[in-house]
Order: sequence, then structure tokens, then C-alpha cells
Amino acid sequence: MENYIICNCKKVYYADVENELLKQEKFENVEKAFEDVQKVTHCSTGCGGCHDKIMNVISEIMMK
Repeated sequence: MENYIICNCKKVYYADVENELLKQEKFENVEKAFEDVQKVTHCSTGCGGCHDKIMNVISEIMMK
């Protein structure tokens, strides 16, 4: 499992995003998945600079 920091402000790692996505029964769309991950991890609620990184990670995980 990959693990590197994605959101510096909230100290969210790749594994945090992946673990949250794996709790979902199905992936409907990237935006919905982002909202679900954000609710739990609070990623992209600080400076917002990680938004694109998180969206890319979610897309990558959804495609696995």
C-alpha cells in the first residue's frame, strides 16, 4: 500500500483516503467520493492546495 502525505494542513495520507474509499460499497463518481473522504479526513479544508492531488488519488483508487 502506498502511503505519503497528500494534505499537509490536515495531515492526511494516501492510506487515509484509500481506507475511507474502501469502506464504500460502490463508487458513484469522483466528486461524491471526494465529499465523503473530506467529511472524515477534513482534507482540502485548510488552504485547499491539495484538492487536485486528492481528486487524482481518488480517481486512481477508483480505477483499481
